[in-house]
Amino acid sequence: MKFTLSWLKDHLETSASVAEIAEALTRCGLEVEGIENPADRLGAFTIAHVLTAERHPQADKLQVLSVDTGAGAPVQVVCGAPNARAGMKGVFGAPGTFVPGTGITLKVAAIRGVESRGMMCSMRELELSDEHDGIIALPDDAPVGARYIDWAGLNDPVFDIAITPNRQECLGVNGIARDLAAAGLGTLKPRAIVPVAGRFPMPRPITIEDAEGCPAFAGRVVRGVANGPSPEWLQRRLRAVGLRPISALVDITNFLSIDCGRPLHVYDVARLNGGLTARRARAGETVLALNGKTYALDETMTVIADAAEVHDIGGIMGGEHSGCSETTTEVLIEAAWFTPERIGATGRALGINSDARARFERGVDPAFVVPGLELATRMVLDLCGGEASEMVVAGQIPDTSRSIAYRPARVAGLAGLDVAAAEQAAILTRLGFGVSGDGDVWQVSVPSWRRDVDGEADLVEEVVRIHGLDLVPSTPLPRAEGVAAPTATPLQRSQRRLRRALAGRGLDEAITWSFLPPAAAEAFGGAAFVLANPISADMAAMRPSLLPGLLGAAARNMDRGQSTVRLFELGQRYLADGERPTAAILLAGEARARDWRSGPATRADAWDAKAEALAALAALGAPVQRLAVAAPADGWWHPGRAGRLVLGKQVLADFGIIHPRTSAAFDVKGPVAAVELYLDALPPRSRKREAYAPSPLLPLSRDFAFVVDESLPADSLIRAVAGADKALITGVSLFDRYAGPGVAAGKISLAVAITLQPTTATLTEAEIEAVSAKVVAAAAKLGAVLRG
Repeated sequence: MKFTLSWLKDHLETSASVAEIAEALTRCGLEVEGIENPADRLGAFTIAHVLTAERHPQADKLQVLSVDTGAGAPVQVVCGAPNARAGMKGVFGAPGTFVPGTGITLKVAAIRGVESRGMMCSMRELELSDEHDGIIALPDDAPVGARYIDWAGLNDPVFDIAITPNRQECLGVNGIARDLAAAGLGTLKPRAIVPVAGRFPMPRPITIEDAEGCPAFAGRVVRGVANGPSPEWLQRRLRAVGLRPISALVDITNFLSIDCGRPLHVYDVARLNGGLTARRARAGETVLALNGKTYALDETMTVIADAAEVHDIGGIMGGEHSGCSETTTEVLIEAAWFTPERIGATGRALGINSDARARFERGVDPAFVVPGLELATRMVLDLCGGEASEMVVAGQIPDTSRSIAYRPARVAGLAGLDVAAAEQAAILTRLGFGVSGDGDVWQVSVPSWRRDVDGEADLVEEVVRIHGLDLVPSTPLPRAEGVAAPTATPLQRSQRRLRRALAGRGLDEAITWSFLPPAAAEAFGGAAFVLANPISADMAAMRPSLLPGLLGAAARNMDRGQSTVRLFELGQRYLADGERPTAAILLAGEARARDWRSGPATRADAWDAKAEALAALAALGAPVQRLAVAAPADGWWHPGRAGRLVLGKQVLADFGIIHPRTSAAFDVKGPVAAVELYLDALPPRSRKREAYAPSPLLPLSRDFAFVVDESLPADSLIRAVAGADKALITGVSLFDRYAGPGVAAGKISLAVAITLQPTTATLTEAEIEAVSAKVVAAAAKLGAVLRG
């Protein structure tokens, strides 16, 4: 929200300096993001008089001007502006002056062989607007030699403040002035709104068919208007806050939107077919908006339409077809109140961010519908002439009156501040609240423009922020004597260990949004929860998995030249049965770079994902030696290249290659290996640790090759062999898989290495043969045959 110092003083009687105003704004909760004074960059430009204008001897489109700058003898300036002429007055920049619109510093230079000692400037070169068709033309009475900013009234600091969503009334300068007056920085000037008497009946009917989206719709016609440029003071105000003056009628609506936070719209009556109706859009309807874009509408959106077509996306943006032009002579001024929730949903669906949406979405003062229309009518009559019809109000203006029971003692209880009851009452009164009662409990009536105030705590906040948030004492919480007890929960401690372990394995931690586009959530089973009021349409679904966010991060990094992406994230999944703490790992791009020793670059595969999963589970204390591998159940995993780690019936993790269709949907090129760990499924970590007691006897190893059905998981064979003699067999590993000549079709050969660890005495040949027989027998239960 931008406003100038002079604009603020139209509403606030104050002698405070710019610095004092900025400090008070921040103290009230309106953070000042910047203060800029055009005088700081335009102070060197002066008013000059063009004495003569001759054609350049070497260029048809250039002129050689003789310019009186008011500082001595005339100077010679080469100028290419088509409107440069003898006798005109304009804005001159001398050598050494920095021109903000071009980023250059002027110097004496020869242009096509003719020396130029300065520059006559356009509006765009001074960053006052986008106009650059010619140099600035000033009135004949402009004083030569005077600073342009002083004559034009541009020595006016511009404040840029951040408005939080709950302070909708401060999207108007009047609301900001009220806060500053309540903070003791001046006196709020009363705003007299004199009703404009109608000279004739309203000729165009106004009706409402969508009372839910537009409860109130006021309007009136003004005929006989002349829509030329707005006066200089109005243009200067709009330019100062970054708006481009268009015409008097349009500038009036923009001015009132900023001045009092009341968006309005003006229609050219000659372009309307009958009256106006606030209704739901119909399937297939479109509208060409004022930004030049055509939008497809649907039945969830509120529009303003006549008998033939849609003219306005209600509360968001007007249509181009019924907009005003220089030929407009009769207008219909609209002042409506739109439901904030409907405005937000429509704006997000259409992707439109406008000043009107910003105000209506937060909640415009419903009681200001009629006064706002009166102000607009008066300005139109004053600046454009004409006569006004009677006002028509369709629907019912919402009644927001409400009263809150308030205990002044709650300020000390909630904020720790001792604020006298009389001062609290004065603060609330200056902010527009009505205070009644003088005991321990007051009744406070809430003004119509404070939609955000809903309870006693909100009133405490109002008192504290005006009294001074900087006065809230810093009070430490009491703590017991001695060493503080640990505060981290078991889950938090586990997450810390996991973060360290994964970072130690060369993975980078990512933090992604918990909100996803609905299509991204659908790729991972769909969202159980969709936000009713999301930041944008692309952030509406609560994530069912952490992998979509990591896939998006991988795509962004690879698009920027990263050949290897190794990411992990700890966060929540949002499922139908609740939030689930989860960790995810993603490996994309090159797993190993090309090298003369290892050959071409390789990509991560399912085994890499499994290794990361097992390492993470080991860091969390899970019994990885007891885990079994099962097939994944979710469709976003690549069939045959993914697995699921289970402990009994409990699923601890999924790992493997993401289905190519899924990774392609996120614009990730090549195979992507990933892991998702379900932290709430892990068994409790035992703090008991067995003492390390190595055997004094050397272990020995034996190799076995079994012919098995090709469908038999190797993990099943390993588990069967390991259970053949749990006292002596301490390790089993697969070291070979073979299919081909010598092995029957439909069969494969799996070779395992078995580690035997004697405990009391060296094993005899007979004991070794006995263990070998147990191994062969255990494998035979799975249909395995010792390979000859």
